[in-house]
Amino acid sequence: MADAVSNEERLFSLVLALLATETGLTKADILSSVQGYRQRYRANGGNASLERQFERDKEDIRDLGVPLESIELPADQGAIQYTRYRIKKGDYDLPADVTFTPQEIALLDLAALAWREGSLSGESRRALLKLRSLGIESEEPLIGFAPRLRARDAAFDPLRAAIERRHVVRFGYLKPGETRTRQRRVAPLALVQFGGRWHVHGVDLTAKARRTFLLSRIAGAVEDTQEEFAQPEGAPAEEARAGLLAVLDANRAVLRLEPDTDAAARLGSRGEAVGDHRVAVHFTDLALFADEVAAFGPEALVIEPPQLVDAVRSRLAAVAAAHGGVDG
Repeated sequence: MADAVSNEERLFSLVLALLATETGLTKADILSSVQGYRQRYRANGGNASLERQFERDKEDIRDLGVPLESIELPADQGAIQYTRYRIKKGDYDLPADVTFTPQEIALLDLAALAWREGSLSGESRRALLKLRSLGIESEEPLIGFAPRLRARDAAFDPLRAAIERRHVVRFGYLKPGETRTRQRRVAPLALVQFGGRWHVHGVDLTAKARRTFLLSRIAGAVEDTQEEFAQPEGAPAEEARAGLLAVLDANRAVLRLEPDTDAAARLGSRGEAVGDHRVAVHFTDLALFADEVAAFGPEALVIEPPQLVDAVRSRLAAVAAAHGGVDG
């Protein structure tokens, strides 16, 4: 059996293939010929899981900012199997004033290695993939070893495997404001990164409804039940992002930020000015945003909403109490 092809190698091969074609490639062309797909392609059919992999890869490539085009010829309107895909090289090239030396690429490569087990792994590797597909190569590694960090949520890999296999999973989930976890039984459909955090979107089989769960709130191990489920219609990743965007739009905070501070630089860049040293910032999770704001201490003051004021105040009071202070 041939060695498995890594995700990065498959994406790299896909980008190169789509750059090399002027007329575009059909899905069948890609699955039967591109490294990482062709090894699992079956000429007589039965490629549903491979087609789903391609759909996820298209989304990853577009998230990277690569201008992947879908082309439908007039004679093939409505025939999805004849849709052709390509990347126009002129739209993909780096701006003329942006260049990297081989030494700079080597440093980026080293950074990616340091985070290869961490939450930045996918993004760093895809960024290097983009640079290399543009013909920019690094020199030999600067050092013979690199640190290993594991910052990605432990639930990520088992959930990704369950999505590939279309298996129902079971896990404990701790909702904000609760002290006990609740068992969830979920048919996972997509892993989505939003606001710098990973979420899993799927069907909560107990509630019989679509739900999006924050991976950092999953307590304990994710159990693969080996129970299979049918892939529903639609684009679950896009549905999840739409839902998260709606939550983001609905939650707005007004903060007063001390000028020339870390809070002003970090929180200020994410919001819009609404007054003297005041910014409006949208958030998806009140508890997590309260943790973030409280970490800035006196550099950030919450004006509204009242729930966020109370949440930040309670966190600061807990810190003061833990260090021998008194509630004020």
